[in-house]
Amino acid sequence: MKRILLLHGVNLNMFGKRDSSQYGAITLEEINAKIGELAAELGCEVECFQSNHEGEMVERIQGAHEEDVDAVVINPGAWTHYSYAIRDALEILKVPVIEIHMSNIHAREEFRQFSVIASMSKGQITGFGVESYLLGLRAAWALIKDSQ
Repeated sequence: MKRILLLHGVNLNMFGKRDSSQYGAITLEEINAKIGELAAELGCEVECFQSNHEGEMVERIQGAHEEDVDAVVINPGAWTHYSYAIRDALEILKVPVIEIHMSNIHAREEFRQFSVIASMSKGQITGFGVESYLLGLRAAWALIKDSQ
């Protein structure tokens, strides 16, 4: 069975408590449940991981390199804009990486409009709320199927 690693970055454990105009009212647990439902429908396995600690996130990405992971979907949160450590960890991977964001980072404050992660990603999905996660999973699945 194909495996996809879904990474939630810093502060994303606070979905449901953060600015609802940007992120809606959905919680991280509800997002993960929707991901699980879609994974079952697609016939793939998804592991969800969230951390507020940059080193932990880097170590999880490095672990993906050693494991049988077929794709990575990542919402880096604020790390999007400045974490070269996460960017460099993603660069090690030999599998497709999809960058996602609930809000449209390109329509927000100037500092949020640049992603250091984008150059390591096959593509970026932003601005569709929880649908960004589902579209990201579908994109990863399509890339995996196309590479078979």
